[in-house]
Amino acid sequence: MGIELKSPRVYDFNLAWKKVFLAGSIEMGSAIDWQQVIIDRLSTKDYIFFNPRRASWDSSWEQSIDNPVFKEQVDWELKHLEESDIIVMYFDPNTKSPISLLEFGLFAKSGKLIVYCPDDFWRKGNVDVTCSRYNITTVSSLDDLVEKLEKLC
Repeated sequence: MGIELKSPRVYDFNLAWKKVFLAGSIEMGSAIDWQQVIIDRLSTKDYIFFNPRRASWDSSWEQSIDNPVFKEQVDWELKHLEESDIIVMYFDPNTKSPISLLEFGLFAKSGKLIVYCPDDFWRKGNVDVTCSRYNITTVSSLDDLVEKLEKLC
């Protein structure tokens, strides 16, 4: 029963469902499509999933505030991160994920994060220390992440 919203679609309906932002590694060609795994496994739950993995993304777009498509994407992500009840963050070890690390820092004190950071992610130590300091919920696998979300709905 879950609903998935991808950028640039806007959340424009009124449901009392939990809103989950699927933050974390996206880097096309490097990161697995872990967002789809979560959505598929929790499709019967009353969740609204905000998925920033944009189907029409073009890596040649200039990453500038003056590029309206790029700005729209970043604004969409920030808006929906703020509106979410839960922010799931996965750091794929095959990526550097600088934007995910930025978002992790922005929302570390929010109380909304659930983090899965495998042992071989290049900045695992930084993520672990931050999670410990701000009492951020961590899990040790995608399966654990799904189980955690199942219990929250």
